[in-house]
Amino acid sequence: MHPVHRLLFPFLFASFSVFAQAPVPAAKPAAKAAAPTGVTAKAVFAGGCFWCMEPPFDKINGVLATTSGYIGGSKNKPTYEEVSAGRTGHTEAVEVMYDPARVTYRQLLEVFWKNIDPVVKDRQFCDHGSQYRSGVFWLDEEQKKLAEESKTALTKGDAFGSAKPVGFKGGVVTEITRATQFWPAEEYHQDYYTKNPVRYAYYRNGCGRDARLKELWGEAK
Repeated sequence: MHPVHRLLFPFLFASFSVFAQAPVPAAKPAAKAAAPTGVTAKAVFAGGCFWCMEPPFDKINGVLATTSGYIGGSKNKPTYEEVSAGRTGHTEAVEVMYDPARVTYRQLLEVFWKNIDPVVKDRQFCDHGSQYRSGVFWLDEEQKKLAEESKTALTKGDAFGSAKPVGFKGGVVTEITRATQFWPAEEYHQDYYTKNPVRYAYYRNGCGRDARLKELWGEAK
């Protein structure tokens, strides 16, 4: 567990009357039917704590499943303790299984950008270290092309048909790199926001994620 998490969780029950009123995330949608075309595709994104990156993709029509895990490191079968301590070179990430006939990779990129802070290096929100760096890990040349195009558009301030987000004073440092082996995280991390909604809401609020996303993207994140 990241040191920040250790600091947050001891207050969980002592502060229950305060944070129990925090918005509880909606239940994760039931398993979606197989794609009508029988074709599925994968995408891998890193945006800090993987608990917080599953929900925005799970809400998208055409996303079939999300899996929290680790990518970009050197060790086989890394554990959460190893990754969160920064000992393996991995970053926390989510693997998104989707039906390309119902949602495009370009649309997934838009969801990704609007749920991260792309102007900070080796951290996301309250979590610091390369294990929380943001990144798009492409699986083929088409994904690489689209990811690089979206990053360029974001840097210029014309991404997604909108002005440059508030707070973008520097360049976009999110990495665009070839995907290496993706290792699924331990089962207790999967769908954490539905298994532990109160703890999840407490962590997310305490980490300042939504406040920073609003600062960057406004109300339209």
